[in-house]
Amino acid sequence: MNIILNEVEARVLGALVEKDITTPDYYPLSLNALVNACNQKSNRHPVMNLDENAVRSALDSLNQKDLAGGISKADSRVTKYEHRLQEAFNFSRPEIAVLCVLLLRGPQTPGELRGRTERLHRFNDLDEVHLAIQHLMKREPPLAKVLPRQPGTKEARYAHLLSGDVVAFEPELTAETATGFVSPDSERIARLENDVAALHNEIAALKQHLAEFRKQFE
Repeated sequence: MNIILNEVEARVLGALVEKDITTPDYYPLSLNALVNACNQKSNRHPVMNLDENAVRSALDSLNQKDLAGGISKADSRVTKYEHRLQEAFNFSRPEIAVLCVLLLRGPQTPGELRGRTERLHRFNDLDEVHLAIQHLMKREPPLAKVLPRQPGTKEARYAHLLSGDVVAFEPELTAETATGFVSPDSERIARLENDVAALHNEIAALKQHLAEFRKQFE
């Protein structure tokens, strides 16, 4: 299956996968909740400011590719949206966790992937991360690749190929990328980022759920 996603489609798909795993009680997502998920300032690179029209257009395109679609639930007046990656690729949980982070944050080192997939799938060590990446790379066609190591860095980064080949990328501007020094606490910091993002996600989901509940009595 040869699929090429644009930047917005990749963000929408990644957001749907993330919320499916991290906030299952509020998944599938309404359009408004999906827009909020796409525009999060945490766990996203680059940060986007998408409107409903852009997200709706991406959903239409993903639906044509059989990667996402809307569903109508009897207990809700609002159309909800879900991804269909499992039907298309039959991923293992480690594979879909790695792919989700690559979709949402761009190229990552194995250490970054291990920390940032914490709420999606717990990897016991870097060998398990490498194994998941290798499985994605061995797909036909390949869904991931290793990028040339950047000057001053110790680890190579990996990128997904759902948006076509990746030749160059702009890493997230952090103290580590600016100095080339990789802190031994990088995984712990990535996990803390995930925890903060998770709290924001749960608060947003609760607000959305409450708004939909109130609409039933209007």
